[in-house]
Amino acid sequence: MDYMESYKQWCSDAYFDEDTKKELEAIADDKAEIEDRFYRRLEFGTGGLRGVIGAGTNRMNIYTVRQATQGLANYIISQNGQHKGVAIAYDSRRMSPEFADEAALCLNANGIKTYRFESLRPTPELSFAVRELGCISGIVITASHNPREYNGYKVYWEDGAQITPPHDKNILAQVAKVTEFSQVKTMDKDAAQKEGLYVTVGKELDDKYMEQLKKQSIHPELIKKAAGDIKIVYTPLHGTGNLPVRRVLKELGFEHVYVVKEQELPDGAFPTVAYPNPEDEKAWELALKLAKEVDADIVLATDPDADRLGVYAKDTKTGEYVSFTGNMSGMLIAEYILRERAATGTMPENPALVETIVTTDMAKAIAADYGTALIEVLTGFKYIGEQIKLFEQENTYHYVFGLEESYGCLAGTYARDKDACVAVMMLCEVAAYYKLQGKTLWDAMLAMYEKYGYYKEGLATLTLKGIDGAKQIQEKMSGQRSNPPKELGGLEVLAVRDYKEDTRKDMISGEVTPTGLPQSNVLYYELENNAWCCVRPSGTEPKIKYYFGVKGASLDDAQAKLEALKKDMLQE
Repeated sequence: MDYMESYKQWCSDAYFDEDTKKELEAIADDKAEIEDRFYRRLEFGTGGLRGVIGAGTNRMNIYTVRQATQGLANYIISQNGQHKGVAIAYDSRRMSPEFADEAALCLNANGIKTYRFESLRPTPELSFAVRELGCISGIVITASHNPREYNGYKVYWEDGAQITPPHDKNILAQVAKVTEFSQVKTMDKDAAQKEGLYVTVGKELDDKYMEQLKKQSIHPELIKKAAGDIKIVYTPLHGTGNLPVRRVLKELGFEHVYVVKEQELPDGAFPTVAYPNPEDEKAWELALKLAKEVDADIVLATDPDADRLGVYAKDTKTGEYVSFTGNMSGMLIAEYILRERAATGTMPENPALVETIVTTDMAKAIAADYGTALIEVLTGFKYIGEQIKLFEQENTYHYVFGLEESYGCLAGTYARDKDACVAVMMLCEVAAYYKLQGKTLWDAMLAMYEKYGYYKEGLATLTLKGIDGAKQIQEKMSGQRSNPPKELGGLEVLAVRDYKEDTRKDMISGEVTPTGLPQSNVLYYELENNAWCCVRPSGTEPKIKYYFGVKGASLDDAQAKLEALKKDMLQE
């Protein structure tokens, strides 16, 4: 069926509701819009769905959510996991409660019990709930930090991590088999509740989750000493972080927490930010204004589903607030945990720090300094979560901390996904530790640069939408793959890792060895002088991503090296 036939079916079939039909009739004269909405099914990737909200096969709507859920239900039944149930959470985005209900009722119609949160919750609490409730799977309705017109659907497995091999490919295959809406089951909500299939959860899990967060604190006594002096500004960016973040900071004893009023309440329209992403400096305007008014020590922002944390901290010399990348804030937490666990005798045997291949190389230097194993995984926090499971199954390492460059980290093993709530808590404890020494987080960061080296990283993205965009992304990856550069930013390419082909080629000796990681469409260039760069298509957006990392003799030197590397790479 071509896109126009599919469009006509949606406009006429009794299966689709009247609001859907009216929306589609309004674009009857816009062939390009019809094509974009119907040229394909919204792709169910290795993590789930993500797309623009609207009517059509290439959009997030109740029909595409049901279709994906039917595929998940079929897989759960094939694994004999239907008796364990599925936990479901959702964020503040438009249609999130409705999509959560549609997913629950589809599962219920397939005889699978669901535990749906009573109201919006952070993504990491869903990860925690899957294991706490003994579920086979979990679903969270969120588009994370994407613009307001998006929503999404992420799938978790029984270990609490987002789906990894073989479950990701197997679920994807089952979803692909659901080609007709007649294959999709659903049922009445009242009937599902009466049969005990649709269960609402809330406060009890909140309390248990909060206790697990507080257990990660290493020095609660330091917080109490500094609590009256340290000032924290926080914004949830209209998302799910407001209640849990404020609660954990209050219960730990922090006295001066100022929340950005204009961004405090959940709102899927995101009226104060076009792009609710802590990585975007425009999202910080109101928080920084409040920080200056109250003379805050630290300024924090979590994304809509509260799994990413952004940070600003004061530079005491200039009085200005300095932006921290996810690498920088992650390193501050990592070093604090390793140092203080070693000092207090609470470091487990065979400790391990886990990071993705595009995260800062400073992690390697810190891990070596504290005799901690450093494990690298592919991009995506699900692979960090997977390592926790593997460590436990194989009795090898004990997970201490994990991080990725895109503002995500996890302290502890209560969840298996990045958690901005615990990141806020840990970073505020780190800030309290240094406050008692008369230092800010920026002072601490400069000291780390002096000790370990001036590591600096960057990211550039190229957005290519639609049918042509997807083709261009693949062409760019193929071009890089077939003709790898010999030099980038004036630095010699020492080795090329091709994770799609599972090869690492030494460009000097010609030796080829396996990467040791799962197959993925990623190219990684090892460069001289501790530099590197990496290129990969985004798994959730129509983008190709370029990552860069260098080590300099100073901040200025590192920045110059990074700019040269970025310029050269983007010309390739």
